[in-house]
Amino acid sequence: MSGSKDGKHQKILEAAIDVISEKGLDNTSISDIVKKAGVAQGTFYLYFSSKKALIPAIAENLLGITLERIKEKTQTREKLWDVLEVVIDETFHITKTYKDVIVFCYSGLAIEHSMEKWEAIYQPYYEWLEELLEQAKRNNEIAADIHVKWTARIIINMVENASERFYIGMEQDDTLDGFKKEIFSFLKRALLKP
Repeated sequence: MSGSKDGKHQKILEAAIDVISEKGLDNTSISDIVKKAGVAQGTFYLYFSSKKALIPAIAENLLGITLERIKEKTQTREKLWDVLEVVIDETFHITKTYKDVIVFCYSGLAIEHSMEKWEAIYQPYYEWLEELLEQAKRNNEIAADIHVKWTARIIINMVENASERFYIGMEQDDTLDGFKKEIFSFLKRALLKP
């Protein structure tokens, strides 16, 4: 199995995301994916041994899309609070757009007992937020005693969990804006100096 990230590999990933988003996991076949990607079925097996083998690559791809969009939208923002608003908005947007794919990734990673893969996939996102938190500490925007490494993980996991509860768990007892505002307020209270 080749691990290179060439054009065909990317086409297969994008096709898998599109087809799973459209048809759902149970109704998606490898034939559907390769047809959408415009590659031969044998090409799929050069990169992936099965549909399950797509899981870590799809998760990494989606997280890459999320982080890229967040970085793009926060380039000119200096305050942590402005960045966190974007993190919340983009996480909710990606979750809404790719909720079936996210469920597929979670179920597959749990079945395959590959939580260490999950952590490795998230490492660039964690490190990016850790840097922002360190900068916010230096700028006295947040409490100086915050453990940056764990706080970055808690923020990312909490925002993702909230967006998944809203879109996947259908816990919509408040408006979308109300839900996001509550998350932001909670984070701000948790991070501010006492």
